[in-house]
Amino acid sequence: MILPRIARLLLWLGGWTAVGKVPDIRKAVMIAAPHTSNWDGFWALVYIKLIGLEVHFFVKDSMFWFPMSSLLRAFGAIPLDRKRARLAVEEAIAAFDGSDDCFYFGLAPEGTRSGTPGWKSGFYRIAEGAGVPVVFGFLDYGKKRLGLGPALTLTGDKQADMAICRSFYESVEGRRPENTSPIELST
Repeated sequence: MILPRIARLLLWLGGWTAVGKVPDIRKAVMIAAPHTSNWDGFWALVYIKLIGLEVHFFVKDSMFWFPMSSLLRAFGAIPLDRKRARLAVEEAIAAFDGSDDCFYFGLAPEGTRSGTPGWKSGFYRIAEGAGVPVVFGFLDYGKKRLGLGPALTLTGDKQADMAICRSFYESVEGRRPENTSPIELST
């Protein structure tokens, strides 16, 4: 395939080292953190094409204009009407339920590139509702490494689960570290 070769070249040109591999699980919520730059989504997409993973993710519906909509859909994007964002968790859970094959759903738990009081709880509620683990994806600009880390099977004890998240991400540096949000559930 040509896409993994192009992805490998882009990562090399960007100075990135790709780590991790396709998870040994059929379904998961994949989070990417920290999310402090517009470049995060680009590098995450390059990485998933490198390892041959199909990941679905929400993109605000205003981005779905031709020809961008065709490209976004080809990369796994699902339009999200921000006026109905409260239904996003249910839509993601339904997508898991409707898939008999491997299904990975990705999102940035911070929800924005700016600093926030904490992570949005959507990733947690989706994983809990679908009964799937959370895979830690990361973009470490400090060490120029990106990839996938371990999977966390949620316990229902949000404090304990978030402590595991904090432990994993404590040494990961975003492109704009000052915009990194604390790793705790805010909403």
